Amino acid sequence: MNKSLIVILSTVALDAIGSGIIFPILPDLLEEVTGGSDIGLLYGAMLAVYAVMQFVFSPILGALSDRFGRRPVLLLSLAGALLDYLVMAFSPHGWVLVVGRAVAGITSANMAVASAYITDITPAEQRAQRFGTVGAVMSLGFIIGPVIGGALGASWVRAPFLAAALFNGLNLLLALFVLPESRKASLNAFRFRELNPLAPLVWLWNFKPLLPLVVIFVAFGLVAAIPGTVWVLYGAERFHWGSVDMGLSLSVFGVSGALVQALLVGPLSRRFGDLGTLILGIAFDMLAYVLMAFATVGWMGYAVAPLFALGGVAMPALQSLVTGRVNDDQQGQLQGVLASLTSLAGIVGPVLTTAVFFSTKDIWIGTVWLAGAALYILALPLLSAAKGSKPITA
Repeated sequence: MNKSLIVILSTVALDAIGSGIIFPILPDLLEEVTGGSDIGLLYGAMLAVYAVMQFVFSPILGALSDRFGRRPVLLLSLAGALLDYLVMAFSPHGWVLVVGRAVAGITSANMAVASAYITDITPAEQRAQRFGTVGAVMSLGFIIGPVIGGALGASWVRAPFLAAALFNGLNLLLALFVLPESRKASLNAFRFRELNPLAPLVWLWNFKPLLPLVVIFVAFGLVAAIPGTVWVLYGAERFHWGSVDMGLSLSVFGVSGALVQALLVGPLSRRFGDLGTLILGIAFDMLAYVLMAFATVGWMGYAVAPLFALGGVAMPALQSLVTGRVNDDQQGQLQGVLASLTSLAGIVGPVLTTAVFFSTKDIWIGTVWLAGAALYILALPLLSAAKGSKPITA
Protein backbone atom coordinates (compact mmCIF):
# COMPACT_ATOMS: atom_id res chain seq x y z
CA MET A 1 0.00 0.00 0.00
CA ASN A 2 1.59 3.31 -1.09
CA LYS A 3 2.06 6.35 1.12
CA SER A 4 -0.59 8.44 -0.62
CA LEU A 5 -3.24 5.79 -0.05
CA ILE A 6 -2.27 5.32 3.60
CA VAL A 7 -2.47 9.06 4.24
CA ILE A 8 -5.84 9.55 2.52
CA LEU A 9 -7.29 6.54 4.37
CA SER A 10 -5.97 7.99 7.63
CA THR A 11 -7.65 11.27 6.71
CA VAL A 12 -10.97 9.48 6.13
CA ALA A 13 -10.61 7.53 9.40
CA LEU A 14 -9.86 10.62 11.49
CA ASP A 15 -12.75 12.46 9.88
CA ALA A 16 -15.17 9.61 10.66
CA ILE A 17 -13.96 9.31 14.25
CA GLY A 18 -14.30 13.06 14.76
CA SER A 19 -17.83 13.07 13.35
CA GLY A 20 -18.82 9.99 15.35
CA ILE A 21 -17.57 11.45 18.64
CA ILE A 22 -20.23 14.15 18.72
CA PHE A 23 -23.27 11.97 17.91
CA PRO A 24 -24.06 10.64 21.41
CA ILE A 25 -23.66 13.95 23.18
CA LEU A 26 -25.06 16.57 20.76
CA PRO A 27 -28.58 16.57 22.31
CA ASP A 28 -27.02 17.19 25.75
CA LEU A 29 -25.07 20.16 24.37
CA LEU A 30 -28.22 21.63 22.87
CA GLU A 31 -30.07 21.23 26.17
CA GLU A 32 -27.26 23.10 27.93
CA VAL A 33 -27.29 25.89 25.35
CA THR A 34 -31.08 26.28 25.41
CA GLY A 35 -31.35 26.02 29.18
CA GLY A 36 -33.26 22.77 29.06
CA SER A 37 -36.03 23.98 26.75
CA ASP A 38 -37.26 22.18 23.63
CA ILE A 39 -34.23 21.45 21.43
CA GLY A 40 -36.21 20.24 18.40
CA LEU A 41 -36.10 23.53 16.47
CA LEU A 42 -32.39 24.12 17.08
CA TYR A 43 -31.48 20.51 16.27
CA GLY A 44 -33.53 20.62 13.08
CA ALA A 45 -31.99 23.95 12.06
CA MET A 46 -28.46 22.57 12.52
CA LEU A 47 -29.20 19.50 10.42
CA ALA A 48 -31.02 21.44 7.73
CA VAL A 49 -28.47 24.24 7.28
CA TYR A 50 -25.61 21.75 7.03
CA ALA A 51 -27.43 19.64 4.44
CA VAL A 52 -28.49 22.64 2.34
CA MET A 53 -25.01 24.18 2.34
CA GLN A 54 -23.49 20.79 1.44
CA PHE A 55 -25.97 20.35 -1.40
CA VAL A 56 -25.17 23.79 -2.85
CA PHE A 57 -21.41 23.90 -2.38
CA SER A 58 -20.16 20.31 -2.85
CA PRO A 59 -20.32 20.51 -6.67
CA ILE A 60 -18.42 23.82 -6.59
CA LEU A 61 -15.68 22.46 -4.35
CA GLY A 62 -15.42 19.31 -6.44
CA ALA A 63 -14.98 21.37 -9.60
CA LEU A 64 -12.42 23.59 -7.86
CA SER A 65 -10.42 20.50 -6.89
CA ASP A 66 -10.21 19.66 -10.62
CA ARG A 67 -8.96 23.18 -11.26
CA PHE A 68 -6.57 23.83 -8.35
CA GLY A 69 -5.74 20.33 -7.12
CA ARG A 70 -7.14 18.11 -4.36
CA ARG A 71 -5.00 19.32 -1.42
CA PRO A 72 -6.10 22.98 -1.30
CA VAL A 73 -9.80 22.05 -1.30
CA LEU A 74 -9.29 19.27 1.24
CA LEU A 75 -7.40 21.67 3.52
CA LEU A 76 -10.22 24.20 3.22
CA SER A 77 -12.77 21.52 4.07
CA LEU A 78 -10.84 20.30 7.11
CA ALA A 79 -10.36 23.87 8.34
CA GLY A 80 -14.12 24.47 8.10
CA ALA A 81 -14.88 21.32 10.11
CA LEU A 82 -12.26 22.28 12.73
CA LEU A 83 -13.88 25.70 13.14
CA ASP A 84 -17.31 24.09 13.57
CA TYR A 85 -16.09 21.71 16.30
CA LEU A 86 -14.42 24.56 18.16
CA VAL A 87 -17.63 26.60 17.95
CA MET A 88 -19.59 23.70 19.42
CA ALA A 89 -16.97 23.26 22.12
CA PHE A 90 -17.09 26.86 23.36
CA SER A 91 -20.16 28.75 22.15
CA PRO A 92 -22.94 29.45 24.68
CA HIS A 93 -25.40 30.57 21.95
CA GLY A 94 -27.61 28.38 19.78
CA TRP A 95 -27.52 30.67 16.76
CA VAL A 96 -23.70 30.49 16.73
CA LEU A 97 -23.95 26.69 16.55
CA VAL A 98 -26.17 27.05 13.49
CA VAL A 99 -23.63 29.40 11.86
CA GLY A 100 -20.87 26.91 12.63
CA ARG A 101 -22.84 24.13 10.97
CA ALA A 102 -23.37 26.38 7.94
CA VAL A 103 -19.61 26.96 7.62
CA ALA A 104 -18.98 23.22 7.97
CA GLY A 105 -21.60 22.52 5.30
CA ILE A 106 -20.10 25.05 2.89
CA THR A 107 -16.65 23.49 3.22
CA SER A 108 -17.79 19.86 3.54
CA ALA A 109 -15.85 18.39 0.64
CA ASN A 110 -13.87 15.81 2.64
CA MET A 111 -15.36 12.67 1.16
CA ALA A 112 -15.85 14.11 -2.33
CA VAL A 113 -12.20 15.15 -2.55
CA ALA A 114 -11.01 11.92 -0.90
CA SER A 115 -12.98 9.91 -3.47
CA ALA A 116 -11.53 11.96 -6.32
CA TYR A 117 -8.05 11.49 -4.81
CA ILE A 118 -8.57 7.71 -4.66
CA THR A 119 -9.64 7.78 -8.31
CA ASP A 120 -6.52 9.77 -9.26
CA ILE A 121 -4.10 7.27 -7.73
CA THR A 122 -5.92 4.00 -8.48
CA PRO A 123 -6.08 1.97 -11.72
CA ALA A 124 -9.65 1.42 -12.93
CA GLU A 125 -9.59 -2.31 -12.19
CA GLN A 126 -8.71 -1.69 -8.51
CA ARG A 127 -11.13 1.14 -7.76
CA ALA A 128 -13.97 -0.98 -6.37
CA GLN A 129 -11.58 -2.56 -3.88
CA ARG A 130 -10.14 0.81 -2.89
CA PHE A 131 -13.61 2.32 -2.43
CA GLY A 132 -14.49 -0.73 -0.33
CA THR A 133 -11.45 -0.04 1.85
CA VAL A 134 -12.60 3.56 2.28
CA GLY A 135 -16.03 2.27 3.34
CA ALA A 136 -14.44 -0.09 5.86
CA VAL A 137 -12.30 2.68 7.34
CA MET A 138 -15.34 4.96 7.65
CA SER A 139 -17.36 2.19 9.33
CA LEU A 140 -14.62 1.62 11.89
CA GLY A 141 -14.39 5.35 12.52
CA PHE A 142 -18.11 5.60 13.16
CA ILE A 143 -17.88 2.63 15.55
CA ILE A 144 -14.93 4.04 17.51
CA GLY A 145 -16.10 7.67 17.54
CA PRO A 146 -19.38 7.26 19.49
CA VAL A 147 -17.61 5.12 22.11
CA ILE A 148 -15.08 7.89 22.71
CA GLY A 149 -17.80 10.54 22.64
CA GLY A 150 -20.01 8.72 25.13
CA ALA A 151 -17.11 8.17 27.54
CA LEU A 152 -15.90 11.78 27.39
CA GLY A 153 -19.40 13.22 27.57
CA ALA A 154 -20.03 11.47 30.87
CA SER A 155 -17.54 13.83 32.54
CA TRP A 156 -18.13 17.08 30.63
CA VAL A 157 -20.60 17.80 27.87
CA ARG A 158 -18.11 19.90 25.90
CA ALA A 159 -15.26 17.36 26.07
CA PRO A 160 -16.34 15.31 23.01
CA PHE A 161 -16.37 18.42 20.85
CA LEU A 162 -12.86 19.32 21.94
CA ALA A 163 -11.81 15.75 21.13
CA ALA A 164 -13.47 16.02 17.70
CA ALA A 165 -11.58 19.29 17.14
CA LEU A 166 -8.35 17.54 18.15
CA PHE A 167 -8.91 14.69 15.69
CA ASN A 168 -9.77 17.16 12.96
CA GLY A 169 -6.71 19.26 13.78
CA LEU A 170 -4.53 16.15 13.42
CA ASN A 171 -6.29 15.49 10.15
CA LEU A 172 -5.51 19.00 8.94
CA LEU A 173 -1.84 18.68 9.87
CA LEU A 174 -1.62 15.29 8.18
CA ALA A 175 -3.04 16.67 4.96
CA LEU A 176 -0.90 19.81 5.15
CA PHE A 177 2.49 18.21 5.80
CA VAL A 178 2.26 14.60 4.60
CA LEU A 179 -0.38 14.24 1.89
CA PRO A 180 1.08 14.75 -1.60
CA GLU A 181 -0.96 16.36 -4.36
CA SER A 182 -2.54 13.84 -6.73
CA ARG A 183 -3.50 16.30 -9.45
CA LYS A 184 -1.67 19.33 -10.82
CA ALA A 185 -3.50 22.63 -10.95
CA SER A 186 -4.87 23.66 -14.33
CA LEU A 187 -3.06 26.47 -16.14
CA ASN A 188 -6.24 27.73 -17.80
CA ALA A 189 -7.59 31.07 -16.69
CA PHE A 190 -10.11 30.91 -13.84
CA ARG A 191 -13.66 31.93 -14.73
CA PHE A 192 -16.15 32.99 -12.08
CA ARG A 193 -18.93 31.05 -13.80
CA GLU A 194 -17.18 27.97 -12.41
CA LEU A 195 -18.60 29.03 -9.04
CA ASN A 196 -22.16 28.59 -10.32
CA PRO A 197 -23.58 25.78 -8.11
CA LEU A 198 -25.98 24.72 -10.87
CA ALA A 199 -23.30 24.34 -13.56
CA PRO A 200 -22.12 20.87 -12.42
CA LEU A 201 -25.73 19.69 -12.16
CA VAL A 202 -26.41 20.93 -15.71
CA TRP A 203 -23.23 19.15 -16.84
CA LEU A 204 -24.49 15.95 -15.27
CA TRP A 205 -27.94 16.30 -16.87
CA ASN A 206 -26.35 16.68 -20.28
CA PHE A 207 -24.03 13.70 -19.72
CA LYS A 208 -26.56 11.07 -20.79
CA PRO A 209 -24.34 7.94 -20.48
CA LEU A 210 -23.80 8.74 -16.81
CA LEU A 211 -27.42 9.45 -15.85
CA PRO A 212 -28.62 5.85 -15.28
CA LEU A 213 -25.79 5.17 -12.84
CA VAL A 214 -26.38 8.46 -11.02
CA VAL A 215 -30.11 7.73 -10.67
CA ILE A 216 -29.16 4.36 -9.16
CA PHE A 217 -26.75 6.21 -6.85
CA VAL A 218 -29.59 8.46 -5.63
CA ALA A 219 -31.89 5.44 -5.20
CA PHE A 220 -29.18 3.85 -3.05
CA GLY A 221 -29.13 6.97 -0.88
CA LEU A 222 -32.90 6.87 -0.40
CA VAL A 223 -32.90 3.16 0.43
CA ALA A 224 -29.97 3.53 2.84
CA ALA A 225 -31.99 6.11 4.77
CA ILE A 226 -34.42 3.40 5.88
CA PRO A 227 -32.24 1.46 8.35
CA GLY A 228 -30.47 4.67 9.34
CA THR A 229 -33.81 6.26 10.25
CA VAL A 230 -36.00 3.46 11.64
CA TRP A 231 -33.61 0.79 12.98
CA VAL A 232 -34.01 2.02 16.56
CA LEU A 233 -37.73 2.76 16.17
CA TYR A 234 -38.39 -0.60 14.55
CA GLY A 235 -36.34 -2.49 17.13
CA ALA A 236 -38.29 -0.91 19.97
CA GLU A 237 -41.72 -1.43 18.37
CA ARG A 238 -41.23 -4.86 16.79
CA PHE A 239 -38.71 -6.61 19.04
CA HIS A 240 -39.11 -4.60 22.27
CA TRP A 241 -35.37 -3.95 22.32
CA GLY A 242 -33.88 -1.87 25.11
CA SER A 243 -30.73 0.23 24.97
CA VAL A 244 -28.42 -2.80 25.30
CA ASP A 245 -29.95 -4.59 22.33
CA MET A 246 -29.94 -1.37 20.34
CA GLY A 247 -26.25 -0.86 20.95
CA LEU A 248 -25.33 -4.48 20.28
CA SER A 249 -27.34 -4.66 17.08
CA LEU A 250 -25.76 -1.47 15.77
CA SER A 251 -22.34 -2.88 16.63
CA VAL A 252 -23.10 -6.06 14.67
CA PHE A 253 -24.29 -3.84 11.83
CA GLY A 254 -21.14 -1.72 11.86
CA VAL A 255 -18.57 -4.49 12.35
CA SER A 256 -20.18 -6.68 9.67
CA GLY A 257 -20.15 -3.77 7.26
CA ALA A 258 -16.51 -2.97 7.91
CA LEU A 259 -15.43 -6.59 7.41
CA VAL A 260 -17.36 -6.97 4.17
CA GLN A 261 -16.04 -3.70 2.76
CA ALA A 262 -12.46 -4.57 3.65
CA LEU A 263 -12.40 -8.25 2.68
CA LEU A 264 -15.01 -9.02 0.05
CA VAL A 265 -15.38 -6.07 -2.33
CA GLY A 266 -12.05 -6.62 -4.08
CA PRO A 267 -12.40 -10.40 -4.62
CA LEU A 268 -16.02 -10.07 -5.77
CA SER A 269 -15.13 -7.27 -8.19
CA ARG A 270 -12.31 -9.33 -9.69
CA ARG A 271 -14.56 -12.39 -9.98
CA PHE A 272 -17.79 -10.82 -11.24
CA GLY A 273 -16.73 -7.35 -12.44
CA ASP A 274 -18.10 -4.08 -11.10
CA LEU A 275 -21.54 -4.50 -12.68
CA GLY A 276 -21.86 -8.10 -11.47
CA THR A 277 -20.83 -7.05 -7.95
CA LEU A 278 -23.37 -4.22 -8.07
CA ILE A 279 -26.16 -6.65 -9.00
CA LEU A 280 -25.04 -9.11 -6.31
CA GLY A 281 -25.08 -6.36 -3.68
CA ILE A 282 -28.57 -5.25 -4.70
CA ALA A 283 -29.78 -8.87 -4.42
CA PHE A 284 -28.36 -9.24 -0.88
CA ASP A 285 -29.81 -5.91 0.21
CA MET A 286 -33.25 -6.68 -1.22
CA LEU A 287 -33.21 -10.02 0.62
CA ALA A 288 -32.25 -8.26 3.85
CA TYR A 289 -35.09 -5.75 3.50
CA VAL A 290 -37.67 -8.44 2.78
CA LEU A 291 -36.51 -10.62 5.70
CA MET A 292 -36.52 -7.60 8.01
CA ALA A 293 -40.09 -6.85 7.00
CA PHE A 294 -41.20 -10.31 8.13
CA ALA A 295 -38.93 -10.64 11.20
CA THR A 296 -40.92 -11.14 14.39
CA VAL A 297 -38.38 -11.74 17.17
CA GLY A 298 -35.18 -9.99 18.18
CA TRP A 299 -32.64 -12.62 17.13
CA MET A 300 -33.87 -12.23 13.55
CA GLY A 301 -32.75 -8.60 13.56
CA TYR A 302 -29.25 -9.69 14.55
CA ALA A 303 -29.28 -12.42 11.89
CA VAL A 304 -30.30 -10.04 9.11
CA ALA A 305 -27.64 -7.41 9.92
CA PRO A 306 -24.84 -9.30 8.08
CA LEU A 307 -27.04 -9.46 4.97
CA PHE A 308 -27.25 -5.67 5.02
CA ALA A 309 -23.45 -5.69 5.21
CA LEU A 310 -23.21 -7.98 2.16
CA GLY A 311 -25.53 -5.59 0.34
CA GLY A 312 -22.90 -2.94 1.00
CA VAL A 313 -20.63 -4.38 -1.72
CA ALA A 314 -22.89 -2.62 -4.22
CA MET A 315 -21.81 0.94 -3.41
CA PRO A 316 -18.03 0.60 -4.03
CA ALA A 317 -18.82 -1.23 -7.29
CA LEU A 318 -21.20 1.55 -8.30
CA GLN A 319 -18.60 4.20 -7.46
CA SER A 320 -16.06 2.37 -9.60
CA LEU A 321 -18.51 2.18 -12.51
CA VAL A 322 -19.35 5.88 -12.23
CA THR A 323 -15.72 7.05 -12.09
CA GLY A 324 -14.89 4.91 -15.12
CA ARG A 325 -17.30 6.90 -17.26
CA VAL A 326 -15.73 10.30 -16.56
CA ASN A 327 -12.31 11.52 -17.68
CA ASP A 328 -9.57 12.53 -15.24
CA ASP A 329 -10.26 16.26 -15.64
CA GLN A 330 -13.81 15.91 -14.26
CA GLN A 331 -13.42 13.48 -11.36
CA GLY A 332 -13.60 16.20 -8.71
CA GLN A 333 -16.69 17.71 -10.32
CA LEU A 334 -18.28 14.26 -10.48
CA GLN A 335 -17.58 13.50 -6.81
CA GLY A 336 -18.87 16.92 -5.81
CA VAL A 337 -22.14 16.32 -7.65
CA LEU A 338 -22.46 12.87 -6.08
CA ALA A 339 -21.86 14.36 -2.63
CA SER A 340 -24.50 16.99 -3.36
CA LEU A 341 -27.03 14.36 -4.44
CA THR A 342 -26.15 12.23 -1.41
CA SER A 343 -26.90 15.24 0.77
CA LEU A 344 -30.24 15.70 -0.98
CA ALA A 345 -31.08 12.02 -0.46
CA GLY A 346 -30.03 12.48 3.17
CA ILE A 347 -32.67 15.22 3.50
CA VAL A 348 -35.50 13.57 1.59
CA GLY A 349 -34.88 9.95 2.61
CA PRO A 350 -35.42 10.25 6.38
CA VAL A 351 -38.53 12.40 5.84
CA LEU A 352 -40.08 9.86 3.47
CA THR A 353 -38.99 6.92 5.65
CA THR A 354 -40.47 8.44 8.79
CA ALA A 355 -43.71 9.26 6.98
CA VAL A 356 -44.08 5.71 5.64
CA PHE A 357 -43.15 4.11 8.97
CA PHE A 358 -45.58 6.05 11.13
CA SER A 359 -48.43 5.96 8.61
CA THR A 360 -48.24 2.18 8.13
CA LYS A 361 -46.94 0.74 11.41
CA ASP A 362 -50.43 0.18 12.82
CA ILE A 363 -51.49 -1.56 9.59
CA TRP A 364 -48.34 -3.62 9.09
CA ILE A 365 -45.08 -2.50 10.63
CA GLY A 366 -42.92 -4.16 7.97
CA THR A 367 -44.21 -1.96 5.14
CA VAL A 368 -41.29 0.46 5.28
CA TRP A 369 -38.80 -2.35 4.57
CA LEU A 370 -40.76 -3.62 1.56
CA ALA A 371 -40.85 -0.04 0.27
CA GLY A 372 -37.04 -0.09 0.27
CA ALA A 373 -36.95 -3.36 -1.67
CA ALA A 374 -39.45 -1.89 -4.14
CA LEU A 375 -37.13 1.09 -4.77
CA TYR A 376 -34.43 -1.35 -5.83
CA ILE A 377 -36.84 -3.07 -8.20
CA LEU A 378 -37.64 0.30 -9.82
CA ALA A 379 -33.89 0.94 -10.27
CA LEU A 380 -33.15 -2.44 -11.87
CA PRO A 381 -34.16 -1.44 -15.45
CA LEU A 382 -31.47 1.24 -15.32
CA LEU A 383 -28.82 -1.47 -15.04
CA SER A 384 -29.37 -2.45 -18.67
CA ALA A 385 -28.68 1.15 -19.72
CA ALA A 386 -25.60 1.19 -17.48
CA LYS A 387 -24.39 -2.05 -19.06
CA GLY A 388 -24.55 -0.49 -22.49
CA SER A 389 -22.58 2.58 -21.40
CA LYS A 390 -18.88 2.10 -22.08
CA PRO A 391 -16.19 3.35 -19.72
CA ILE A 392 -13.69 5.97 -20.78
CA THR A 393 -10.34 4.40 -21.56
CA ALA A 394 -8.25 7.50 -22.15
